[in-house]
Amino acid sequence: MKRYDPAHFDFLSQGVCGMNITAIILAAGRSTRMGSPKMLLPWGDTTIIEHVISVFAKAGVHDILVVTGGAREQVEAIIRKCGERYPVRSVYNEDYIAGDMLSSIQCGLQHIEESSEAAMIGLGDQPQVQERSVQLLCAAYSQTKSPLVVPSFQMRRGHPWLVARELWAEVIAMQSSQTPRDFLNAHAKDIQYVEMDTSSILADLDTPEEYLKFKP
Repeated sequence: MKRYDPAHFDFLSQGVCGMNITAIILAAGRSTRMGSPKMLLPWGDTTIIEHVISVFAKAGVHDILVVTGGAREQVEAIIRKCGERYPVRSVYNEDYIAGDMLSSIQCGLQHIEESSEAAMIGLGDQPQVQERSVQLLCAAYSQTKSPLVVPSFQMRRGHPWLVARELWAEVIAMQSSQTPRDFLNAHAKDIQYVEMDTSSILADLDTPEEYLKFKP
């Protein structure tokens, strides 16, 4: 198990997320447990999906790809608006109704620019994500070039996580019965873990109770 020392962050952070890394934000879910489209819910003075996009952009990611599905028209309208300020675009996951994360990751990977060498997998329903977490992952990848960079908090994996191009074909070839966890477990020895000092990497919003608990 490899661990990245966040102490290296201070001298690696400047512009490090712009080094051919694409963020894939998964925003295709049906929000069944929430009861209404999560991406459209208010978050401060904006919406959840717009806030998530802004975090990745402000962290320095120069290419952001949002995978849409449920509430497609409304979500993509917000993304187009965000595109006036941030380097963001969208792709529609036609298989989103199946409701699995893997199909959205596969969809995103198949629409990344040729110049990208790594993809950072983020959650559209994780507005708790922090700029520093994104930057630490970019810094760890920049220094180690590990094919997998995963954040951890108290020995638990979280999001976002980063996968290098050399492993994309394997992810794209995975069957619908498999999960991203299966992929990470199969490559456990290749993972470069980044210890985080925040539990925000473990958080997301699935229910009205969670939304009310965390919303600003």
